[in-house]
Amino acid sequence: MEHTLEGQPVDQVKDKKQSRKTPGYNILLIGFMGTGKSTIASRLSEATGMKVAEMDQIIAGREGMTIPEIFEKYGEEYFRNAETSLLAELQSGTNMVISCGGGVPLRENNLTEMRENGKVILLTALPETILDRLKDDHSRPLLENNKNAGFIRELMEKRRDRYEAAADMIISTDGKTDLEICAEIMDCLMMEERA
Repeated sequence: MEHTLEGQPVDQVKDKKQSRKTPGYNILLIGFMGTGKSTIASRLSEATGMKVAEMDQIIAGREGMTIPEIFEKYGEEYFRNAETSLLAELQSGTNMVISCGGGVPLRENNLTEMRENGKVILLTALPETILDRLKDDHSRPLLENNKNAGFIRELMEKRRDRYEAAADMIISTDGKTDLEICAEIMDCLMMEERA
């Protein structure tokens, strides 16, 4: 039988989710590719009843092509502009778990937008973990010809300051299950609300 983060069977909690008080803000997951943003967004949605917005999927759907195809046809700047526009659109609502693309925190105006209506959670992982998770993934244009821990470490280091500047909290995903990560996030959010 599947259980929720609260330890109750899923079928006993479904009705409670509908009446559960939602936080009144968005949860934004940021981090390097392969840190678990999409997976954790889905799990958080299951645990809280909040809707999920997967930014990369939304952009790909609107453009009618994959992210690598967008990069190839229009370039990275075009894609980053699409991210910025979508982020502003999503932040006009509340009670969503937003899985941000890895490059979203790199723009200063995006950082401001994220803080307006959300709690920003940075998911981290070691370069070796990311390489292991993405070694068979061909949908990451920046990694496609650079699948090695050294390149990943270097790119992560270039982005680290921006990621950390955006984050309200930092959660490592190394060696943890999806449920452990979600429980840690929810505990941190509850502690912040009580503070």
